[in-house]
Amino acid sequence: MGITNDRKGAIKKLKLLSYQPKQTVDSFRRTLEAEFKTIFLPNRVECHEVKHATVTCDILSPEIYASNRVLIYIHGGCFVAGSRASYRSFCSSLASKAFSRVIVPEFRLSPAYPCPAAIEDIQTVFRAVYTEEQVACSLNAEEGKTKTPEIIIAADGSGASLACALILNLRDRYRSCIKHLILFSPWLDVSPTSRILTAKKANDEILNADVIRQSASDYTYAANTSSPSVSPLLATDEQLQNFPPTFIQMGEKEILLDDAKAFTKRLIANGNKCTLDVWPDMMFMFQMADEYLHVSHLAMDKVGTVITEYFAGLEKIQIENQPKLEHSLHSEA
Repeated sequence: MGITNDRKGAIKKLKLLSYQPKQTVDSFRRTLEAEFKTIFLPNRVECHEVKHATVTCDILSPEIYASNRVLIYIHGGCFVAGSRASYRSFCSSLASKAFSRVIVPEFRLSPAYPCPAAIEDIQTVFRAVYTEEQVACSLNAEEGKTKTPEIIIAADGSGASLACALILNLRDRYRSCIKHLILFSPWLDVSPTSRILTAKKANDEILNADVIRQSASDYTYAANTSSPSVSPLLATDEQLQNFPPTFIQMGEKEILLDDAKAFTKRLIANGNKCTLDVWPDMMFMFQMADEYLHVSHLAMDKVGTVITEYFAGLEKIQIENQPKLEHSLHSEA
């Protein structure tokens, strides 16, 4: 691919995803946007904007996508930063790999809008997408056959907390429509009892305990960080019943890895499918440093394979070309 592996360059870029204690919220947001926002999208992905109630969203559509598949992406940013614009390039790559439309909500951020504002916005988007997809399934269903929407939820970092909060608060009939949960380097426990926050020294090349502590403090009050809606690792066994099939991808060098291992073990113990995909010698969100690391492309290829093979195992999917999007329900939303 012509990519020269540059670990130092990757780390320098990815550190900008980390909300440092000396930064203000505004300076962190500006820095993140300046590095990750781009005008040009890869692989001829097209972007258009829709609004679900008060929440503005990007819809990213690759040239070829499965008409009965949609992915909702919940971005990270330490609860206080990140946007549709800063994640547009990464989510466009994901859309191409997964042959899927990707919806990226512009949810409210803390500290101006603390928990549960972001969760409420994501719930609003999910309900709207669910309704649209249900209507589409009804219109396209063969006589005598009923279909349900095929929705994927994906998230990274602090967005994983929001994604799990969405699932934990859904009724079974909605939860059953989430066919896969994809988590990149998830934040799963920001409570005072977290292994990361109680360790004498917890840090990796990108994150440290102070980053997580400050982010959690800006997101919600201390007592609420032990809620499963904030720290999903602390969910009860009952809450983890009928959880969607989950795929977690992260680097071997992350301080978050032990929590991911514990979460994987708990999901499996409660009868769910969960795969933890750990990449040797990699760091937090290495997938977003694809101009520096060849392995980033390989990791995203694997995520695309996980999604497409799963759906191929369910039934034959209908493929649509991008120009048909202008006639779809989503262009009218």
